[in-house]
Amino acid sequence: MELRFYGIPVSPGVAIGPALVIDAEGIRITHRTVTPDQVPQEIIRLHQALDQAVADARDNRQRITALHGPALGNIFAAHESALADTTIRAQMEELIREHNYSAEYAVSRLIRDYVKKLEDAAQRVPEHARAEVLRRAAEFVDLEKQVLVHLLGKDSEPLQELSEPVIVLATDLMPSDAADFTPRTVLAFATEKGGNTSHTAILAGALEIPAIVGIGKFLTHVSGGETVIVDGDQGVLVINPEESTLAYYEEKRAALLSRADRYLLLRDKPAVTLDGVPIRLLGNIELAHEAQHCLDRGADGIGLYRTEFLYLNKTADPTEEEHYEAYRAVIVTLGADKPVVIRTLDLGADKFSSLSSSVAEEKNPFLGLRSVRLCLRRLDLFKTQLRAILRAAALGDVRIMFPMISTVEELRQCRTLLNEVKEDLWEEQVPFKADLPIGTMIEVPSAAILADLLAREVHFFSIGTNDLVQYTLAADRNNQQVANLYNPADPAVLRLIRQVVEVARRNEIEVNVCGEMSGEPLYVPLLVGLGLRQLSATPRKIPEIKRVIRQLRTDEAEQMAYVALQLETARQINGYLREQLRRILPGEVE
Repeated sequence: MELRFYGIPVSPGVAIGPALVIDAEGIRITHRTVTPDQVPQEIIRLHQALDQAVADARDNRQRITALHGPALGNIFAAHESALADTTIRAQMEELIREHNYSAEYAVSRLIRDYVKKLEDAAQRVPEHARAEVLRRAAEFVDLEKQVLVHLLGKDSEPLQELSEPVIVLATDLMPSDAADFTPRTVLAFATEKGGNTSHTAILAGALEIPAIVGIGKFLTHVSGGETVIVDGDQGVLVINPEESTLAYYEEKRAALLSRADRYLLLRDKPAVTLDGVPIRLLGNIELAHEAQHCLDRGADGIGLYRTEFLYLNKTADPTEEEHYEAYRAVIVTLGADKPVVIRTLDLGADKFSSLSSSVAEEKNPFLGLRSVRLCLRRLDLFKTQLRAILRAAALGDVRIMFPMISTVEELRQCRTLLNEVKEDLWEEQVPFKADLPIGTMIEVPSAAILADLLAREVHFFSIGTNDLVQYTLAADRNNQQVANLYNPADPAVLRLIRQVVEVARRNEIEVNVCGEMSGEPLYVPLLVGLGLRQLSATPRKIPEIKRVIRQLRTDEAEQMAYVALQLETARQINGYLREQLRRILPGEVE
């Protein structure tokens, strides 16, 4: 019988294959003691297992770093550090000595205590910090598993003996599980637990494997070997699909693969409309290795380099050198002639970092101390990043962008600090680029309204549509209770975008769109019609966006924008845009 389950899509694509259930129940150790004369041997077993787990973490770190860069490798660096921690080892050893616990039970008892304390703490911290605390609790569970595997002599690598590719199903997956995933052996995965900010979800995106998390209980309905479907676009898991369902998804998968192949043929062709108007296509990235993905898909540069990932798995803030090396890696990959727009730190609310514990509880964090506001409060943190950006800018075409600017004063404060950092570098005789372009995100309504004033202070605008929609419509994009209100095509949002574009044109500064809206083919003709000549999207979306642009005339795009602005509701606008896209790309729009 066909069963369907729904979860959070974290990596797009469609996969069909046999199910492999991994550690559905997890490893559980019952209370067991040893005799006093066995204690020394248990301590030896404990340290041997810990040392083996450290070696595994080191191997994972080196392999993942080589494949995907140091940002992802840092996940396993944190594991390596925790497993080697002398305090943790001493506490485990003390449990064995004082209570005659077996090595397995000492490990499980101590780590489960840590997990419980973190889970309890998660209920007391501000909402924006809760995800980070729970993620750290999950990582301790991963550490427990890694040590127990060696103590119990269990096979920790079930993927190494696969005779055919599989779809992995699990209660939850830890980074140590996903470290062995490759597109050749794992077609996709789906989990009962997890969120879109988990390390495993991030790894899935880096590997470009379709994935769904947070589905809820479904493993009781599958034992392994069954045919399953993972729709990473819609967040749908299908177990034992009926023939009609299987045929539908096989056709969808084939269409996606065919379309992807067709789109990749456009990689070296320009993003130019039918009437010869060039549109610059840039990539959005958060990991250094994604710069290569952008090049592979024909991007003209990086329009948004998110820097928050540098703060993952850190008990202390990243150093200036860590910032610099991350930026340098992207610049070297792209070459000196392609632009790289680095957004300064955008922590808070829905973000996570080592700073979580230092941010006081807020009743409404989305309207609180986040992004540039936090940076202006933590000048040490801010200046460290600014120094690294200025140094990296000497290597290529780097631009700096300040997020969540809501007043002219905030922007001027940022510019003042940037100038102070320049003076410091000059005095220290450290090479840097003094004249790098400065931009601001337009992502709150006040910035859009004040665009004429902000334009006098910067070289470019970047419209962050995700937050602009959210703040304009007072609708949290992650809250299912108001999800129906969150719509990029809302007339209020379109009017703000039009206003910002017109201001940018009058002041002769560049304007870009870097939110999810610019990566959605439905909205590309509208944005071009509103006057946008630069769009920034995730690497996967770039070929698809280029396809739309090359089938579009600017006069018809302008007509579409004119009609859309006359309509009264987002539903009407979306319907009209879909109708027009079917006309532009016949046979390619559902």
